[in-house]
Amino acid sequence: MEAIEPTVNPILYNVTVSLDPTIESDWLHWMQTTHIPDVLETRCFTQCVLSKVNGHEPNECTYSILYWAKNQDALNHYFDTHADKLQQHHKTRYDGNFVAFRTTMNLINTMVS
Repeated sequence: MEAIEPTVNPILYNVTVSLDPTIESDWLHWMQTTHIPDVLETRCFTQCVLSKVNGHEPNECTYSILYWAKNQDALNHYFDTHADKLQQHHKTRYDGNFVAFRTTMNLINTMVS
């Protein structure tokens, strides 16, 4: 297994969202066509990975949105300048139909085989 050293110090910003299953189709479309592109347009992140969490409960509807910030300064700029507005757009559209929590992580290493 080969380790790939990051050339900068990227910070991972993960948003986990649990949805009312009745809005899943609309939410997924809106996230892919509007929200995630708007977040990436801030230029604070280099990429985004959208994944559905494999839950164990029937009708569980949880997603992970993992953004790669260029560095801590870029993430701080996102929080200071863009986060409130973009989160408010999401809340206005889906208020009462989701729960979200956010986590930041320092990337230590990426390995490939």
